[in-house]
Amino acid sequence: MTLNLHLVRLFVAVAEAGSFSRAAEGLWISQPAVSKGIRELEHQLDLTLIERGAGKGFRLTEAGASLLTHARGIFAMERAALDDVRARVGVQRGSLTLGASTTVASYWLPPQIAAFCAAFPAVVPRVTVGNTQWVCEQLLECRIDLALVEGRVDADSEARIDVREWTTDPLAIVAPPDAALPRRGVTAALLGRQNWILREPGSGTRQATEALCAAHGIDAPPWMEMASNEAIARTVASGVGISMLPRVVVADMLALGTLRELKLPGVVLSRPLYRLSLKNRPLSPAALRMAQILDAS
Repeated sequence: MTLNLHLVRLFVAVAEAGSFSRAAEGLWISQPAVSKGIRELEHQLDLTLIERGAGKGFRLTEAGASLLTHARGIFAMERAALDDVRARVGVQRGSLTLGASTTVASYWLPPQIAAFCAAFPAVVPRVTVGNTQWVCEQLLECRIDLALVEGRVDADSEARIDVREWTTDPLAIVAPPDAALPRRGVTAALLGRQNWILREPGSGTRQATEALCAAHGIDAPPWMEMASNEAIARTVASGVGISMLPRVVVADMLALGTLRELKLPGVVLSRPLYRLSLKNRPLSPAALRMAQILDAS
């Protein structure tokens, strides 16, 4: 049995568009031609890939979802091969799509982007930003070439993702400037009695906060959740709650005195940042050069 890649492209287009008609529009062909191609692919594979509903909706079968995962990997390898061939024949163009969690994208990645653009001005990188969980999903779906995240990869994903520690991100526990708390020598018990503002589930900052609090005996259930480190910092500065945040986020506010840092005696708070790539997907020339820049920084 061989895969007809033209029919597989039709199937991927339908699955990603969520609609036969939208897929047809994107491919500049008729909807009947798309429907016929999907039926032919199902016939060749002797599998049902799409379950049609009573209306216009559909859902992927288990076989369809599996094929979609493999197809994304196949076409990602195709793009990497084309980029490599073009680079070898002197066409200094290519694509580079990076995924980064929010703190990395805002504070750690810009100097690396600048170094890459200076070295390879013909390649314009594209950066997509979300929390760690979302970025990992984008990598697994072959929508990005490399990822830089703050949180750990879950066990199921780690089987397919190459995880490398990239750098260390210092953290700080912050409180309002007029909080009735000691600046130094604060205890875990005292911190456990405060109102903690945490990032949303799936965030690397949330993972780090929960892990470090557990390691140091701090009871820090989320009193409030926010999807932005900057929003949390400004909320705390306004007099509401405390939080643990990356030091790069709060450094200016600490220097200006709009936030206070609370220190546990003898404890240095930090977390690793990670560089991620797919294990079985070769990096394009542009992605390989970016990885080298990241590893050298």
